[in-house]
Amino acid sequence: MRIVSLLIFLFSLFFLNRLTDSPHGPGFKISCKTCHSSKGWELDKSIYSFDHNSTKMPLLGQHTTINCRQCHKSLVFSEAKTNCIDCHNDIHQATVGSDCSRCHTQVSWLVNNINSIHQLSRFPLLGAHRTADCSQCHVSESLLRFDVPGVNCIDCHRANYMATANPNHVQSGMSEDCSSCHPVNAFQWTGAGFSHTIFPLVQGHSALKCTDCHKTTSYSSASTVCNDCHQQDFLAAKNPDHTASKFSTNCQDCHTLNQGWKPATFNHTVFPLTLGHSTPACLDCHIGGNYTTTPTDCYSCHKLDYQATTNPNHVTSGYATTCQTCHTTNPGWKPASFNHSVFPLTLGHSTPACTDCHKGGNYTTTPTDCYSCHQTDYNNTTNPNHKTLSFSTTCTQCHTTVPGWKPAAYTQHDSQFFPIYSGRHNGQWNACSNCHTNTANYALFDCIRCHTSVHRSSNYTNAQCYSCHPRGTSN
Repeated sequence: MRIVSLLIFLFSLFFLNRLTDSPHGPGFKISCKTCHSSKGWELDKSIYSFDHNSTKMPLLGQHTTINCRQCHKSLVFSEAKTNCIDCHNDIHQATVGSDCSRCHTQVSWLVNNINSIHQLSRFPLLGAHRTADCSQCHVSESLLRFDVPGVNCIDCHRANYMATANPNHVQSGMSEDCSSCHPVNAFQWTGAGFSHTIFPLVQGHSALKCTDCHKTTSYSSASTVCNDCHQQDFLAAKNPDHTASKFSTNCQDCHTLNQGWKPATFNHTVFPLTLGHSTPACLDCHIGGNYTTTPTDCYSCHKLDYQATTNPNHVTSGYATTCQTCHTTNPGWKPASFNHSVFPLTLGHSTPACTDCHKGGNYTTTPTDCYSCHQTDYNNTTNPNHKTLSFSTTCTQCHTTVPGWKPAAYTQHDSQFFPIYSGRHNGQWNACSNCHTNTANYALFDCIRCHTSVHRSSNYTNAQCYSCHPRGTSN
């Protein structure tokens, strides 16, 4: 019995040791009963419950039908690779990369969306490239190699570039960047437009053939200077004569591409053409076709107007020949406006004619004091009599042009020496004679004539009234 028991113990120990030595490799933690049963160690598909989608390699498409051994070469499942290239030979020989999933799926090797795939590449398929056969670019396509010949147009179309004669690309030194003239999304070479940004083709230039300007096969040598193409137009122009007038050959000074040759517009900023100057023909001012030394001062052109003017006579009056002192082109010669800041023309002075003050056409020494022009008014005034009373000839002491000669205001009545015309007297009388009853002597005034009821028992004089009531008040 002891021998039997010992053998059973040794067998159990051996058996347990074998159980820990899993054929699926160390660290394998999935329970045996997930795949095996008491029927034996072979995979029992009736109880198989392992979820392959929980691994790094979910089984999809064709992978769901293949035998496990095709991927798991050994029972150590962790040794199986997950990259396509690990199981599948690269028939494209590394010409499209090692990521098969960029083009293929687990369902099938067939590719039915090559255009969509190509859009993600360095050369999206546009225009004629979209319908081209793969072998036209990938010459080794029959061997399932997709070598990239290059992503620049010239890499495939050098023969087209060399063979083109209208224009000759080689002799013209044209850029090998085909896309500068031919868009990659076009379906044919012809009809494509060149971006003429250096020399925009507008108006008359838009209808020309290339060879009209590009006289030689060298397209890079064509000039962008107007006169190089239009010298004959320059020489033939007669209105005005460009040659005789010594016009600049910079045609763009007067002409633009947007409007065409006519109408020509010259930037006349040196001498703005406003009103009367806006309508004459060029030759009206540029006499004899002189466009280089035509004077810009008014008198040079308007000397006869200056000499013929009689109201006022500019010559006898010694007027300055700087016409712009009084005249402008806006609104024109008339009305003339002289800056009369030395003697502002207000009210009565604003309406007379110039000669009313500038007697005999004297515009240089006409006096600016009132008395020189208004002496007659001074002598004829009787209320009060300025001459008899020896009033000052400084008319501005009482009179202003605003509001005019009348009413006159004697400002000394409001001073600290003669404040009587303030207070209740202010604004009560308009005539000086109301108080100054002796028009021959304005130093005398009469208070008692109006204030007879005051101090009746006393014999006061006017001077005494003023000494006590200088402001006309009761105290």
